[in-house]
Amino acid sequence: MLVLGADLGNSTEIDAFRDRFPDRFFNFGAAEQNEVDVAAGLALEGEVPFVHSFGVFLTRRAYEQVIVQVAMHGANVKLVGMIPGLTSRLGPTHQAIEDLSLMRAIPGMTVIDPADATEIEQVVPAIAAWRGPVYTRMMRREVRRVLDPATYRFEVGRAVRLRTGRDVALACSGLMLEPALAAAADLAARGVEADVIHCPTLKPLDEAAILDAAGRCGAVVTAENHLVTGGLGSAVAELAGERLAVPVERVGIRDTFAVPGSPEYLFARYGLTAEAICAAAVRAISRKAR
Repeated sequence: MLVLGADLGNSTEIDAFRDRFPDRFFNFGAAEQNEVDVAAGLALEGEVPFVHSFGVFLTRRAYEQVIVQVAMHGANVKLVGMIPGLTSRLGPTHQAIEDLSLMRAIPGMTVIDPADATEIEQVVPAIAAWRGPVYTRMMRREVRRVLDPATYRFEVGRAVRLRTGRDVALACSGLMLEPALAAAADLAARGVEADVIHCPTLKPLDEAAILDAAGRCGAVVTAENHLVTGGLGSAVAELAGERLAVPVERVGIRDTFAVPGSPEYLFARYGLTAEAICAAAVRAISRKAR
C-alpha cells in the first residue's frame, strides 16, 4: 500500500502515515490530476495506491484522469475524498455535494459513503483488499461513533438493516445515519414503524435489501448528505421505478450550491435533519395510501 497526497497532509490526516512510512508516501503538491495519473501507473505495476485530497478536488478537478487513466484501465486505485457534502465551512468551492453522483456515473467504479468512526476503521482494509477502482468519502478530526464495533461488520456492496418496521423504509448513507435513526424514533412515538436501511455502498447498491424493504413497507425515503440527484436517492428511485411501483421521497440538497457555515447550520438550513426525514416519511405514506 502507498499513500499519495496533494499538499493537504494535515488536512487529510495522512501525515502520521508519512512519518511512519516515508518510503511509501508521495506528495504531489496541489496537482490532483498528476496525482491520479501517477497512481494509475503505480497500480498497473502492482502497488495499491490510496489517493487523498478534498473530495471536490479529486472529483471535479481530476475527473478526466479518473475516467481515462483509472476507470478505463480498471486500475486498482483507491480515491479518498475528504470533507464530504456540507461538512466543509468554506463554501461551495470546498463542499463535495455532487461527488457521489460523478463517481457513480463512471463504469466499474465502486462508491462508498461511510457513516461514522466504526465504519471508517473497517472501510480502509476492506477497500485495500477490494480489486478495482474505489471512491470513498472520508471524514476527519473527531468523528462520532454510532455503530458498535463489537457487532457491526462493513462489507462492500452490503446494506444493513438497523431497525425493522412495516410502514415506511428509511434508506440512508454517510452522516445521515444518525438523523435517520432519530427520525425512526420520532415516527415510532407517532405510531409509525420505520425500517432503517444503512447503505454505505452506493455502487454496487445492495438491490436485494432495498427491494425487500420497499416491498414490505410500500414506501421509501432516502436521506443523504449530497444532492438528491445522482446519489443514493437517484439510485433507489431508479431501482424502485424499474422493479417496484412504490412512492420514493428524497431528502438531501436540492439543486443549489450551499453558503459557507458550520455543518450544524448547513444541515439545518438545507433540510438534512430528522424532522425533514419525518416529513418525507409522512408524504411517502400518504402517497402509498392513495
